Amino acid sequence: MSSNSDLDEIRRRRLLELRRQISEEQAKTQEYEKIESQRQGVLRQILTMEARQRLHRIKLVKPEFAAQLELQLIQIAQSGRVKLPVNDEQLRGLLSQLIPSKREMRFRRI
Repeated sequence: MSSNSDLDEIRRRRLLELRRQISEEQAKTQEYEKIESQRQGVLRQILTMEARQRLHRIKLVKPEFAAQLELQLIQIAQSGRVKLPVNDEQLRGLLSQLIPSKREMRFRRI
């Protein structure tokens, strides 16, 4: 009988641990969604619809670059270094400054 009670205690502890982990993950997810919602709200204010569409297309291809670009756009807008709202042409100009137009390709022959 002792082994059954030990096993039940282990199961109970494991269940409590799993519930705690699920609760923590849900809290993290909610915090992330809140931050993402705030970021999207700021971007809606500082970008025209065409610029947001371009940013969305960039996000589909290069999500890490798009996330960095979003942060830079928010910082630029908050510092007042650009006229708001940023239109598609201005966004392309910023992109051309961030991405070098020359792409050097090297081929190695085997």
